[in-house]
Amino acid sequence: MSEYIYEYDMPPGRYVWMGNTAMVEGALAAGCRFFAGYPITPQNEVPERMSQRLPQVGGRFIQMEDEIGSISAVVGAALGGLKAMTSTSGPGFSLMQETMSWAAAIEVPIVVGEVQRTGPGAGIVSLPHHSDIIQAHYGGNGEYQVIAFAPATSQELFDLTIEAFNAAETWRTPTIIFSDSWLGHIHEEVKVPPLDELKKRVIPRKKVAYDAEGKPLKRQQYLPFTMYDKKAGEYKISITPNITTEYFPEWLPAVTHTPQSIPNEFQESSEIMVTNINNKILANEEKIVKIDEYFTDDADVALVCYGLPYRTALRSVKMARADGMKAGLFRLITVWPFAKKAVRELSQKVKKILVPEINIGQIVIWVEAAVEDGTEVKPIPAISRLHEPKELYNEIKEALN
Repeated sequence: MSEYIYEYDMPPGRYVWMGNTAMVEGALAAGCRFFAGYPITPQNEVPERMSQRLPQVGGRFIQMEDEIGSISAVVGAALGGLKAMTSTSGPGFSLMQETMSWAAAIEVPIVVGEVQRTGPGAGIVSLPHHSDIIQAHYGGNGEYQVIAFAPATSQELFDLTIEAFNAAETWRTPTIIFSDSWLGHIHEEVKVPPLDELKKRVIPRKKVAYDAEGKPLKRQQYLPFTMYDKKAGEYKISITPNITTEYFPEWLPAVTHTPQSIPNEFQESSEIMVTNINNKILANEEKIVKIDEYFTDDADVALVCYGLPYRTALRSVKMARADGMKAGLFRLITVWPFAKKAVRELSQKVKKILVPEINIGQIVIWVEAAVEDGTEVKPIPAISRLHEPKELYNEIKEALN
Protein backbone atom coordinates (compact mmCIF):
# COMPACT_ATOMS: atom_id res chain seq x y z
CA MET A 1 0.00 0.00 0.00
CA SER A 2 1.41 3.40 -0.94
CA GLU A 3 2.66 5.57 1.91
CA TYR A 4 1.13 8.71 0.37
CA ILE A 5 -2.23 7.99 1.93
CA TYR A 6 -0.79 8.96 5.32
CA GLU A 7 0.38 12.38 4.14
CA TYR A 8 -1.57 15.15 5.87
CA ASP A 9 -1.95 18.38 3.93
CA MET A 10 -2.95 20.90 6.61
CA PRO A 11 -0.12 23.40 7.16
CA PRO A 12 1.10 23.51 10.77
CA GLY A 13 -0.21 26.40 12.83
CA ARG A 14 -3.13 27.61 14.91
CA TYR A 15 -6.71 27.35 13.69
CA VAL A 16 -10.10 28.21 15.16
CA TRP A 17 -12.14 25.09 14.49
CA MET A 18 -15.53 23.82 15.45
CA GLY A 19 -15.32 20.64 17.51
CA ASN A 20 -16.76 18.54 14.66
CA THR A 21 -14.16 20.03 12.31
CA ALA A 22 -11.36 19.20 14.74
CA MET A 23 -12.54 15.57 14.84
CA VAL A 24 -12.39 15.37 11.05
CA GLU A 25 -8.92 16.88 10.86
CA GLY A 26 -7.67 14.55 13.59
CA ALA A 27 -8.97 11.59 11.61
CA LEU A 28 -7.26 12.77 8.42
CA ALA A 29 -4.02 13.38 10.31
CA ALA A 30 -4.26 9.82 11.65
CA GLY A 31 -4.46 8.43 8.12
CA CYS A 32 -8.22 7.98 7.70
CA ARG A 33 -8.85 7.73 3.97
CA PHE A 34 -12.40 6.37 3.88
CA PHE A 35 -15.58 7.70 5.43
CA ALA A 36 -19.14 6.49 5.01
CA GLY A 37 -21.93 8.30 6.80
CA TYR A 38 -25.51 9.46 6.92
CA PRO A 39 -26.94 12.83 8.02
CA ILE A 40 -28.10 13.18 11.62
CA THR A 41 -27.88 16.23 13.87
CA PRO A 42 -25.65 17.27 15.67
CA GLN A 43 -22.85 15.51 13.73
CA ASN A 44 -23.71 16.71 10.23
CA GLU A 45 -20.62 18.89 9.95
CA VAL A 46 -18.47 15.75 10.21
CA PRO A 47 -19.61 14.05 6.97
CA GLU A 48 -19.98 17.45 5.29
CA ARG A 49 -16.32 18.30 5.90
CA MET A 50 -15.22 14.75 5.14
CA SER A 51 -16.91 15.02 1.74
CA GLN A 52 -14.78 18.08 1.01
CA ARG A 53 -11.49 17.04 2.58
CA LEU A 54 -11.10 13.36 1.74
CA PRO A 55 -10.71 13.90 -2.04
CA GLN A 56 -7.97 16.44 -1.24
CA VAL A 57 -5.87 13.79 0.51
CA GLY A 58 -6.54 10.91 -1.85
CA GLY A 59 -9.41 9.40 0.12
CA ARG A 60 -13.02 8.48 -0.59
CA PHE A 61 -16.29 9.68 0.90
CA ILE A 62 -19.62 7.90 0.50
CA GLN A 63 -23.00 9.00 1.80
CA MET A 64 -24.88 5.80 2.50
CA GLU A 65 -28.60 5.09 2.66
CA ASP A 66 -28.58 4.78 6.45
CA GLU A 67 -26.37 4.18 9.49
CA ILE A 68 -26.40 0.41 9.04
CA GLY A 69 -25.01 0.76 5.54
CA SER A 70 -22.50 3.36 6.74
CA ILE A 71 -20.79 1.24 9.37
CA SER A 72 -20.93 -1.84 7.14
CA ALA A 73 -19.13 0.07 4.38
CA VAL A 74 -16.50 1.13 6.92
CA VAL A 75 -15.90 -2.51 7.89
CA GLY A 76 -15.43 -3.37 4.21
CA ALA A 77 -13.00 -0.50 3.66
CA ALA A 78 -10.99 -1.51 6.74
CA LEU A 79 -10.70 -5.06 5.40
CA GLY A 80 -9.61 -3.55 2.11
CA GLY A 81 -6.57 -2.03 3.80
CA LEU A 82 -7.76 1.48 4.62
CA LYS A 83 -8.16 3.30 7.88
CA ALA A 84 -11.89 3.96 7.92
CA MET A 85 -14.41 5.90 9.99
CA THR A 86 -18.06 6.81 10.35
CA SER A 87 -19.88 9.22 12.65
CA THR A 88 -23.39 9.50 14.03
CA SER A 89 -25.54 10.52 16.97
CA GLY A 90 -27.80 8.64 19.42
CA PRO A 91 -30.51 7.05 17.22
CA GLY A 92 -28.00 6.32 14.46
CA PHE A 93 -25.56 4.82 16.95
CA SER A 94 -28.30 2.42 18.03
CA LEU A 95 -28.67 1.23 14.45
CA MET A 96 -24.94 0.53 14.27
CA GLN A 97 -24.80 -1.82 17.24
CA GLU A 98 -25.22 -5.11 15.39
CA THR A 99 -22.29 -4.26 13.14
CA MET A 100 -20.25 -3.06 16.12
CA SER A 101 -20.66 -6.55 17.58
CA TRP A 102 -19.70 -8.12 14.24
CA ALA A 103 -16.64 -5.88 13.87
CA ALA A 104 -15.52 -6.82 17.39
CA ALA A 105 -15.98 -10.52 16.60
CA ILE A 106 -13.89 -10.42 13.43
CA GLU A 107 -11.48 -7.91 15.00
CA VAL A 108 -11.68 -5.11 12.46
CA PRO A 109 -10.08 -1.76 13.39
CA ILE A 110 -12.77 0.86 12.78
CA VAL A 111 -13.49 4.25 14.37
CA VAL A 112 -16.88 5.78 15.17
CA GLY A 113 -17.36 9.46 16.09
CA GLU A 114 -20.36 9.68 18.41
CA VAL A 115 -21.69 13.24 18.78
CA GLN A 116 -24.25 12.55 21.49
CA ARG A 117 -27.56 14.30 21.97
CA THR A 118 -30.51 14.21 24.35
CA GLY A 119 -32.77 11.15 24.32
CA PRO A 120 -34.55 8.78 24.60
CA GLY A 121 -36.26 8.64 21.26
CA ALA A 122 -35.44 11.55 18.98
CA GLY A 123 -34.85 13.74 22.04
CA ILE A 124 -33.50 17.27 21.59
CA VAL A 125 -30.81 17.61 18.96
CA SER A 126 -29.32 20.88 20.23
CA LEU A 127 -28.65 19.90 23.85
CA PRO A 128 -25.81 17.76 25.23
CA HIS A 129 -26.59 14.53 26.97
CA HIS A 130 -24.12 11.70 27.44
CA SER A 131 -26.79 9.16 26.67
CA ASP A 132 -24.75 6.48 24.96
CA ILE A 133 -21.89 5.71 27.35
CA ILE A 134 -23.28 2.34 28.42
CA GLN A 135 -24.66 1.60 24.95
CA ALA A 136 -21.15 1.86 23.52
CA HIS A 137 -20.06 -1.04 25.72
CA TYR A 138 -23.21 -3.15 25.83
CA GLY A 139 -25.23 -2.06 22.79
CA GLY A 140 -24.54 -5.05 20.56
CA ASN A 141 -25.29 -8.71 21.12
CA GLY A 142 -22.79 -10.93 22.87
CA GLU A 143 -19.78 -10.04 24.97
CA TYR A 144 -17.01 -7.94 23.49
CA GLN A 145 -14.88 -4.89 24.27
CA VAL A 146 -14.51 -1.48 22.67
CA ILE A 147 -12.13 1.37 23.37
CA ALA A 148 -13.73 4.80 23.87
CA PHE A 149 -12.17 8.25 24.31
CA ALA A 150 -13.90 11.27 25.89
CA PRO A 151 -12.39 14.57 24.70
CA ALA A 152 -13.33 17.84 26.41
CA THR A 153 -11.97 20.49 24.00
CA SER A 154 -11.57 21.03 20.27
CA GLN A 155 -7.84 20.43 20.67
CA GLU A 156 -8.54 17.09 22.27
CA LEU A 157 -11.01 16.18 19.54
CA PHE A 158 -8.08 16.55 17.15
CA ASP A 159 -5.49 14.81 19.35
CA LEU A 160 -7.65 12.00 20.75
CA THR A 161 -9.09 11.15 17.35
CA ILE A 162 -5.51 10.35 16.34
CA GLU A 163 -5.23 8.25 19.50
CA ALA A 164 -8.50 6.49 18.64
CA PHE A 165 -7.14 5.38 15.27
CA ASN A 166 -3.91 4.27 16.93
CA ALA A 167 -5.86 2.23 19.48
CA ALA A 168 -7.99 0.63 16.77
CA GLU A 169 -4.87 -0.41 14.85
CA THR A 170 -3.03 -1.70 17.92
CA TRP A 171 -5.85 -3.73 19.46
CA ARG A 172 -7.96 -4.53 16.39
CA THR A 173 -11.25 -3.47 17.92
CA PRO A 174 -13.95 -0.86 17.27
CA THR A 175 -12.95 2.46 18.83
CA ILE A 176 -15.24 5.37 19.68
CA ILE A 177 -14.73 9.11 20.09
CA PHE A 178 -17.39 10.53 22.39
CA SER A 179 -18.48 14.10 21.74
CA ASP A 180 -21.81 15.87 22.21
CA SER A 181 -23.91 18.64 20.66
CA TRP A 182 -22.15 21.43 22.58
CA LEU A 183 -18.60 20.13 22.30
CA GLY A 184 -19.17 19.34 18.64
CA HIS A 185 -20.21 22.94 17.89
CA ILE A 186 -17.92 24.93 20.16
CA HIS A 187 -15.26 26.95 18.31
CA GLU A 188 -11.78 26.91 19.86
CA GLU A 189 -8.12 27.16 18.97
CA VAL A 190 -6.50 23.97 17.68
CA LYS A 191 -2.77 23.69 17.17
CA VAL A 192 -1.67 21.50 14.26
CA PRO A 193 1.94 20.31 14.60
CA PRO A 194 4.35 19.91 11.68
CA LEU A 195 3.93 16.80 9.53
CA ASP A 196 7.11 15.16 10.81
CA GLU A 197 5.80 15.40 14.40
CA LEU A 198 2.42 14.01 13.37
CA LYS A 199 4.05 11.05 11.66
CA LYS A 200 5.76 10.11 14.92
CA ARG A 201 2.37 10.04 16.65
CA VAL A 202 0.54 7.98 14.03
CA ILE A 203 0.53 4.17 13.96
CA PRO A 204 0.16 3.18 10.27
CA ARG A 205 -1.78 0.18 9.06
CA LYS A 206 0.57 -2.79 9.16
CA LYS A 207 1.36 -4.30 5.79
CA VAL A 208 1.55 -7.91 4.76
CA ALA A 209 4.39 -9.66 6.58
CA TYR A 210 7.30 -11.35 4.79
CA ASP A 211 9.39 -14.32 5.78
CA ALA A 212 13.19 -14.42 6.16
CA GLU A 213 13.59 -15.04 2.42
CA GLY A 214 11.53 -11.98 1.53
CA LYS A 215 8.51 -13.97 0.40
CA PRO A 216 4.96 -12.94 1.37
CA LEU A 217 3.61 -14.76 4.36
CA LYS A 218 1.39 -17.59 3.17
CA ARG A 219 -2.15 -18.04 4.36
CA GLN A 220 -1.43 -21.07 6.48
CA GLN A 221 1.43 -19.29 8.24
CA TYR A 222 -0.62 -16.73 10.14
CA LEU A 223 -3.69 -16.53 12.36
CA PRO A 224 -6.46 -14.17 11.22
CA PHE A 225 -7.66 -13.76 14.82
CA THR A 226 -6.11 -13.07 18.21
CA MET A 227 -4.75 -16.00 20.15
CA TYR A 228 -3.25 -16.29 23.62
CA ASP A 229 0.41 -17.27 23.59
CA LYS A 230 0.97 -19.38 26.73
CA LYS A 231 4.75 -19.31 26.42
CA ALA A 232 4.91 -15.53 26.06
CA GLY A 233 2.07 -15.00 28.54
CA GLU A 234 0.33 -12.48 26.30
CA TYR A 235 -2.23 -12.10 23.55
CA LYS A 236 -0.84 -12.14 20.03
CA ILE A 237 -2.73 -9.71 17.83
CA SER A 238 -1.86 -10.39 14.21
CA ILE A 239 -1.95 -7.99 11.27
CA THR A 240 -5.46 -7.11 10.10
CA PRO A 241 -6.35 -9.35 7.11
CA ASN A 242 -6.37 -7.45 3.83
CA ILE A 243 -8.84 -8.74 1.25
CA THR A 244 -6.83 -7.16 -1.59
CA THR A 245 -3.81 -9.39 -0.87
CA GLU A 246 -2.95 -13.02 -0.19
CA TYR A 247 -3.00 -12.11 3.47
CA PHE A 248 -6.65 -13.07 3.87
CA PRO A 249 -8.31 -16.30 5.03
CA GLU A 250 -10.55 -18.40 2.83
CA TRP A 251 -13.39 -17.36 5.09
CA LEU A 252 -13.78 -14.51 7.60
CA PRO A 253 -16.82 -15.81 9.48
CA ALA A 254 -19.18 -13.72 11.59
CA VAL A 255 -20.15 -16.84 13.52
CA THR A 256 -18.10 -18.42 16.31
CA HIS A 257 -14.75 -19.50 14.91
CA THR A 258 -11.35 -20.85 15.85
CA PRO A 259 -8.24 -18.63 15.77
CA GLN A 260 -7.55 -20.20 12.36
CA SER A 261 -10.87 -18.83 11.00
CA ILE A 262 -12.72 -22.16 11.03
CA PRO A 263 -16.37 -21.76 12.06
CA ASN A 264 -17.88 -24.37 14.37
CA GLU A 265 -20.41 -24.82 17.16
CA PHE A 266 -18.23 -26.34 19.87
CA GLN A 267 -18.36 -24.83 23.36
CA GLU A 268 -14.58 -24.85 23.55
CA SER A 269 -14.29 -22.67 20.44
CA SER A 270 -16.83 -20.23 21.82
CA GLU A 271 -14.95 -19.96 25.10
CA ILE A 272 -11.63 -19.31 23.38
CA MET A 273 -13.08 -16.72 21.00
CA VAL A 274 -15.06 -14.81 23.63
CA THR A 275 -12.17 -14.91 26.09
CA ASN A 276 -9.65 -13.69 23.53
CA ILE A 277 -11.61 -10.74 22.14
CA ASN A 278 -12.37 -9.56 25.67
CA ASN A 279 -9.13 -10.29 27.48
CA LYS A 280 -6.88 -8.81 24.80
CA ILE A 281 -8.36 -5.50 26.05
CA LEU A 282 -9.03 -6.23 29.73
CA ALA A 283 -5.64 -7.82 30.35
CA ASN A 284 -3.97 -4.73 28.92
CA GLU A 285 -5.99 -2.14 30.85
CA GLU A 286 -2.89 -0.30 32.06
CA LYS A 287 -1.55 0.05 28.49
CA ILE A 288 -4.84 1.33 27.08
CA VAL A 289 -6.39 3.42 29.84
CA LYS A 290 -5.65 7.15 29.90
CA ILE A 291 -6.43 9.27 32.95
CA ASP A 292 -5.49 12.63 34.42
CA GLU A 293 -5.36 13.60 38.09
CA TYR A 294 -5.34 17.05 39.67
CA PHE A 295 -4.69 17.71 43.38
CA THR A 296 -5.51 14.12 44.39
CA ASP A 297 -2.39 13.44 46.48
CA ASP A 298 -3.82 15.05 49.62
CA ALA A 299 -7.50 15.28 48.66
CA ASP A 300 -10.31 14.32 51.03
CA VAL A 301 -12.92 14.47 48.27
CA ALA A 302 -12.44 13.88 44.54
CA LEU A 303 -14.59 14.47 41.49
CA VAL A 304 -14.50 11.67 38.90
CA CYS A 305 -15.63 12.82 35.48
CA TYR A 306 -15.16 12.51 31.71
CA GLY A 307 -15.87 14.62 28.64
CA LEU A 308 -17.39 18.09 28.88
CA PRO A 309 -17.94 18.08 32.71
CA TYR A 310 -14.15 18.04 33.12
CA ARG A 311 -14.10 21.71 32.17
CA THR A 312 -16.37 22.89 34.98
CA ALA A 313 -15.12 20.24 37.42
CA LEU A 314 -11.56 21.56 37.20
CA ARG A 315 -12.79 25.10 37.75
CA SER A 316 -14.79 24.05 40.81
CA VAL A 317 -11.83 22.15 42.29
CA LYS A 318 -9.57 25.19 41.87
CA MET A 319 -12.22 27.36 43.55
CA ALA A 320 -12.42 24.90 46.44
CA ARG A 321 -8.63 24.77 46.80
CA ALA A 322 -8.51 28.58 46.91
CA ASP A 323 -10.89 28.43 49.86
CA GLY A 324 -8.78 25.88 51.71
CA MET A 325 -10.77 22.75 50.83
CA LYS A 326 -8.83 19.61 49.96
CA ALA A 327 -10.57 18.71 46.71
CA GLY A 328 -9.17 16.78 43.77
CA LEU A 329 -10.14 15.80 40.25
CA PHE A 330 -9.80 12.40 38.57
CA ARG A 331 -10.49 12.47 34.84
CA LEU A 332 -11.29 9.50 32.63
CA ILE A 333 -9.81 10.30 29.22
CA THR A 334 -10.70 6.79 28.13
CA VAL A 335 -14.14 5.72 29.31
CA TRP A 336 -13.75 2.15 28.02
CA PRO A 337 -12.04 0.05 29.14
CA PHE A 338 -12.93 1.42 32.55
CA ALA A 339 -9.96 2.38 34.77
CA LYS A 340 -10.81 -0.02 37.59
CA LYS A 341 -7.35 -0.18 39.13
CA ALA A 342 -6.80 3.58 39.06
CA VAL A 343 -10.23 4.32 40.56
CA ARG A 344 -9.60 1.74 43.29
CA GLU A 345 -6.29 3.42 44.11
CA LEU A 346 -8.04 6.80 44.21
CA SER A 347 -10.61 5.45 46.66
CA GLN A 348 -7.80 4.42 49.00
CA LYS A 349 -6.69 8.07 49.20
CA VAL A 350 -9.98 9.97 49.49
CA LYS A 351 -12.99 9.70 51.77
CA LYS A 352 -15.67 10.67 49.25
CA ILE A 353 -16.02 10.55 45.48
CA LEU A 354 -18.43 12.75 43.52
CA VAL A 355 -19.36 11.74 39.96
CA PRO A 356 -20.80 14.55 37.79
CA GLU A 357 -22.29 13.18 34.55
CA ILE A 358 -24.52 14.63 31.87
CA ASN A 359 -27.00 11.79 32.40
CA ILE A 360 -28.77 10.23 35.37
CA GLY A 361 -25.69 8.13 36.16
CA GLN A 362 -23.95 5.61 33.90
CA ILE A 363 -20.25 5.56 34.83
CA VAL A 364 -21.08 6.07 38.52
CA ILE A 365 -22.17 2.42 38.67
CA TRP A 366 -18.67 1.36 37.59
CA VAL A 367 -17.08 3.73 40.08
CA GLU A 368 -19.16 2.23 42.90
CA ALA A 369 -18.06 -1.26 41.88
CA ALA A 370 -14.38 -0.30 41.79
CA VAL A 371 -13.94 1.58 45.07
CA GLU A 372 -12.62 0.10 48.29
CA ASP A 373 -15.12 -0.52 51.08
CA GLY A 374 -15.96 2.58 53.07
CA THR A 375 -15.47 5.15 50.31
CA GLU A 376 -18.71 7.04 49.71
CA VAL A 377 -19.71 7.61 46.08
CA LYS A 378 -22.31 10.22 45.14
CA PRO A 379 -23.71 10.79 41.65
CA ILE A 380 -24.28 14.36 40.46
CA PRO A 381 -26.59 14.03 37.46
CA ALA A 382 -27.37 16.80 34.97
CA ILE A 383 -30.02 16.29 32.32
CA SER A 384 -29.32 17.91 28.96
CA ARG A 385 -27.06 20.57 30.48
CA LEU A 386 -23.54 21.12 31.76
CA HIS A 387 -22.94 21.52 35.49
CA GLU A 388 -22.07 25.03 36.68
CA PRO A 389 -18.74 25.47 38.55
CA LYS A 390 -20.55 26.94 41.57
CA GLU A 391 -22.89 23.94 41.62
CA LEU A 392 -19.99 21.50 41.86
CA TYR A 393 -18.21 23.79 44.33
CA ASN A 394 -21.24 23.53 46.62
CA GLU A 395 -21.24 19.75 46.27
CA ILE A 396 -17.58 19.67 47.32
CA LYS A 397 -18.29 21.93 50.28
CA GLU A 398 -21.21 19.77 51.39
CA ALA A 399 -19.17 16.57 51.07
CA LEU A 400 -16.47 17.98 53.34
CA ASN A 401 -18.89 19.07 56.09
